[in-house]
Amino acid sequence: MSRQWIRACKLTVEGENGVIDLSEMRIRFSVTQHTLQTPNALDARITNLSDDTVSRIQGEGKSVSLEAGYQDGYGLIFRGLIIQKRKGRENPVDTYLDILAQGGDTAYNFALVKKTLAAGHTFRDQVDAALEAMKPYGITAGYITDLGSKKMPRARVLFGMARDVLRTVAFSTGTSWSIQNDQLVITKDAETLPGAAIVLNSRTGMIGLPEQTDLGIQVTCLLNPQIRPSSRIQINQKDIQQAKLSADYLGVVNNAQIPPLADDGFYKVWTVSHAGDTRGDPWYTTAICTRADGKGQIPTGLVSKGIEVAQ
Repeated sequence: MSRQWIRACKLTVEGENGVIDLSEMRIRFSVTQHTLQTPNALDARITNLSDDTVSRIQGEGKSVSLEAGYQDGYGLIFRGLIIQKRKGRENPVDTYLDILAQGGDTAYNFALVKKTLAAGHTFRDQVDAALEAMKPYGITAGYITDLGSKKMPRARVLFGMARDVLRTVAFSTGTSWSIQNDQLVITKDAETLPGAAIVLNSRTGMIGLPEQTDLGIQVTCLLNPQIRPSSRIQINQKDIQQAKLSADYLGVVNNAQIPPLADDGFYKVWTVSHAGDTRGDPWYTTAICTRADGKGQIPTGLVSKGIEVAQ
């Protein structure tokens, strides 16, 4: 385990005339990552930039990358395209530039599949067709699970949005897909990304106590870029605060929606939020997860509610 000491943050904006490094400024940010088939998001505020730097970013800034963590262990937590640059003033002395960005946004909204697959094609062939349509928008292949060897008895014409092709494949194969830092990632619902589990306890940076909610197990720790959607974490069972059941007449329905705890303490992460301030608090990662073995339902409210990010 690396030392969680001395924060590290690198924020860069890329444009036609090179890269602008904003890492030495005060940066406040929130990043949302998830496996919910929609683009990840970054909301960053940089304080007291010079007028020349603000003008340059507003004029040529196209994409943004954010790395964060600690000096002994930091990594990329967001890469995407800027959708808004907004300057303003917090008080008579301090100015700011807000950057709002989404990851994989153009591929999600504009990648179009136009291809005919012959009889005998597989689900992986359909994924490859969607990925080919996304490549012009900067998307490459990340971890893609084994989608099986089932061969389709008939030819199929794929014409439409790449995201719709991926959703159909995900529904048919019991998988989830997302775009993480310009990479297409597909995992089975009862599977995590390869690699050892990330242990969360009071010695490894866990803040407070994990809670069982109707969305899953919610846990907060010191900012950790290794915690990503579909990663595997381990939580001591006795640390988790169990959800309170409802005794109302209709409470049995809501009670049944609460995801069960994992007997072995291993959980799959579905949604991650990173919140940081290079000159203060917070500097936390919050994850919502369910048991890694896939037993129990995936909360239906996960897509619509998400997690609240501390500002």
